[in-house]
Amino acid sequence: MKYVMRVKWPTAASSNDLLKDPKFGEKMKALLAEVKAEAAYFTTLCGSRGCFVVVNMDDASQMPAVAEPFFMWLHAEIDFYPVMTPEDLGKAGAAIENAIKKWG
Repeated sequence: MKYVMRVKWPTAASSNDLLKDPKFGEKMKALLAEVKAEAAYFTTLCGSRGCFVVVNMDDASQMPAVAEPFFMWLHAEIDFYPVMTPEDLGKAGAAIENAIKKWG
């Protein structure tokens, strides 16, 4: 199942020190490879540094393995959002119709 992981890390001095590390980019690239990120988009989140990372997990028990490196290294706040591809949405047609019949 695909998830969009929202990663927000502080702009405090300790975080600034992380960015001053000339190997920050290499480390981020290695971390994204380790969690098998399908995509990563960097931006600001509520005035802090952040990114959205697309990951695929077969089971919720994989969440700690994906999140902990971001917690430990960046002191990040993490949120996981399950998401669907257009193909997934297409498979949901019958369930949507049933919900409409029952609740709509």
